[in-house]
Amino acid sequence: MKICFCTDLDKSVLINNFEKRGWVQVSADDDWNFYWAGTGTCRNIFSVDSGYRMHDNQLINHFPNHYELSRKDLLVKNIKRYRKDLERDGNPLAEKTEVNIPGGSKYLYLDFIPVTFVLPADYNMFVEEYRKNPQSTWIMKPCGKSQGAGIFLINKLSKLKRWSREAKTSFHPQIGKESYVISRYIENPLLIGGKKFDLRLYVLVTSFRPLKAYLFRLGFCRFCTVKYDTSVTELDNMYVHLTNVSVQKHGGEYNNHHGGKWSVQNLRLFLEGTRGKEVTDKLFGSITWLIVHSLKAVSSVMASDRHCFECYGYDIIIDNTLKPWLVEVNASPSLTSTTANDRILKYKLIDNILNIVLPPDGIPDVRWNKIPSPDMLGNFDLLIDEEIAAQDEGAPSNNGKNRSNNNRWK
Repeated sequence: MKICFCTDLDKSVLINNFEKRGWVQVSADDDWNFYWAGTGTCRNIFSVDSGYRMHDNQLINHFPNHYELSRKDLLVKNIKRYRKDLERDGNPLAEKTEVNIPGGSKYLYLDFIPVTFVLPADYNMFVEEYRKNPQSTWIMKPCGKSQGAGIFLINKLSKLKRWSREAKTSFHPQIGKESYVISRYIENPLLIGGKKFDLRLYVLVTSFRPLKAYLFRLGFCRFCTVKYDTSVTELDNMYVHLTNVSVQKHGGEYNNHHGGKWSVQNLRLFLEGTRGKEVTDKLFGSITWLIVHSLKAVSSVMASDRHCFECYGYDIIIDNTLKPWLVEVNASPSLTSTTANDRILKYKLIDNILNIVLPPDGIPDVRWNKIPSPDMLGNFDLLIDEEIAAQDEGAPSNNGKNRSNNNRWK
């Protein structure tokens, strides 16, 4: 059978991978088997108005409502709801600290996003929280933008009020009021060479109910080009605070050879050497934990269409106590290569994704059970497969609603 692909993105890491398999490129109007689409195209295909019905031999690279995970305000809303649901059910995962600490009790196991509010809807709640610790710094982010666009830091309510007055006229009417999230800024990030960095990790989801997810081993750190400085004078210097390559590449200190990137393997070796193996293992276990529970938080609301898979770009910051914080999740992580190593990594990423989402015969088929053989995983590790877990426990799969598998991730 001839496999036909189409794509909105003219990226060599995609086209080369598809053509290497002998696939033939066609336009979106032709019959296709595999579509690597932008999120807008995906929305159009799944919209009721389009009237498009996908057949069994078609796969597409986004879930219909991926934004439940990738839009900053919805991610926060879903994680808060997930914690409340577990709390209501008396699940030990939702246990909180006994003692009252500044800002109230905290979740012992599910405290992996900074305190966050949606503005302007949660403005009064934010002010109440801010007044508990008026010296704190907060970071403002537009909900629907990426690559560092529109982000700024505040440490005074007056700055927020001034922004609110100036921004009122430019609010996008379609987005409505929920346009920004404001989060407590992680002021104590782990620094290496005096510089702040974050982790970009790739997570592949092939199903949300039952949940099936994989973590790519070849993630990387993205470094700021300017040494970290918490002084008020540097509050507006994004080269100090934002790790996005799209921001840093315009700085005078940007290095085109390594692109300000460092492999996760190097980070692990560095931390084992400076902090010890035990705490390093605990950190990477905590990262796995937060990824799995962020996915569980959206699994009940995600439209888990069998034609879909999705590769998410997870952005995680590690603080100086080696605690990981989930910053955001991207539904369309960049496939642009800034360095030679970048190109090799992203080529492997796409190749490995195709090996996992396609049945053994290489022909897209939604009737396949989406359980690839271990030798097909490449550089991916299985994070969670609720179907296999249910089989291992001798219980029938119940579409991922059973949350008792959580203990496997402690």
